[in-house]
Amino acid sequence: MLPLRNLPRFFYKALRQPSYALKVFLVRLRAYLVYTFIYSGWSAFPEALTFFLTYRCNLRCKMCGQWGDKAVTRQEENQTLNISLPLAIYENLINEISKYARPSITLFGGEPLLYPDCIRLIQIIKEKNMHCLLITNGWLLTSLAEELVKSGLDELNISLDGDSQLHDQIRGLPGLFNRIIQGIEKINYYKKLLNKNKPFINLQCTITQYNCQHLEEMLSVAERIKANSLTFHNLIFLDKDVLEKQKRIDELLNNSSLSWQGFVFEPSIDPKELIKKKKEVFFKALKKDFSVDFYPNFSDEELIDYYCSVKFQPPVANRRCLSPWLVGYIFPDGEFRPCLNYSYSFGNITKDNFWQIWNGQAARRFRILLKKEKIFPACCRCTELYRY
Repeated sequence: MLPLRNLPRFFYKALRQPSYALKVFLVRLRAYLVYTFIYSGWSAFPEALTFFLTYRCNLRCKMCGQWGDKAVTRQEENQTLNISLPLAIYENLINEISKYARPSITLFGGEPLLYPDCIRLIQIIKEKNMHCLLITNGWLLTSLAEELVKSGLDELNISLDGDSQLHDQIRGLPGLFNRIIQGIEKINYYKKLLNKNKPFINLQCTITQYNCQHLEEMLSVAERIKANSLTFHNLIFLDKDVLEKQKRIDELLNNSSLSWQGFVFEPSIDPKELIKKKKEVFFKALKKDFSVDFYPNFSDEELIDYYCSVKFQPPVANRRCLSPWLVGYIFPDGEFRPCLNYSYSFGNITKDNFWQIWNGQAARRFRILLKKEKIFPACCRCTELYRY
């Protein structure tokens, strides 16, 4: 129901947002029961939906599966990259689902703040008393800080890879770090001015070959901007053999896993050195006022296997994926997908009723096959395996 290794992370969030945490717990309990005892592929209402607002992004981060050095998004035509859904489509969807359930909404991209109606969309979500989280690279925070605080946004997840020079080097944009810090400081200023405690500021740091020796720098950064939490994310990467094995599933589902190709590279990370750095970070974090965790939270042995073995398989407790019973992703063309990196679609929200899509034939077919297989080959390093 809740992976034991995630308990500290969950309890800290429960202290900050107790009613939301209780809701998440109950929804996941229901999902576990449905997954265990129902074999038709049917699922109860989702816990969360992610609106993939736009493919566009103003950065070209080295490790990014979308716009990084080997990402497939670079190969798309401009016409495809510039598509996005009208605000009215999202508003109709929110009105529909809020009659039956209030899933958490995550706004993602690309860079979601490049979506012109992003602020108004947050307001619409909050008008329906739904939890809203925004994932951003932080570039536009300086100009939108006041609006974001006034919108009622619950959580702001900001990607940072290290202190000033290191972050700018990884993200490929000089001056980005200072601009992000200024933006966060403006967020905190307006929170104080307007007597609000939200949005919570969550820093997200992806571990790469470029910053793995400097992770402790993020503690000072988090303290400086009064972050509520700091999470270090283990790098997502695959090898060609895994994608070759994925072809069997793709054929069964008439699906493409092309987007996973952006994650085919060598991590170039020494896990033994990372383990030392991880222990150093946790020791230094003991006296901090914000939570610090690594995700997925592997044991030392698991971490070595994760980074060193081409035949890596998740720990036994995580060798099944519950994500399609709990979440879904809505793309800029309206396609509703169970995963960010598969082309398989449950339906299109511009054409079909959400609840018909959620438990339609395509959705049930996907879940039945996934439950039979437990995980698909390309899922082996997907972080969703460790969330539920």
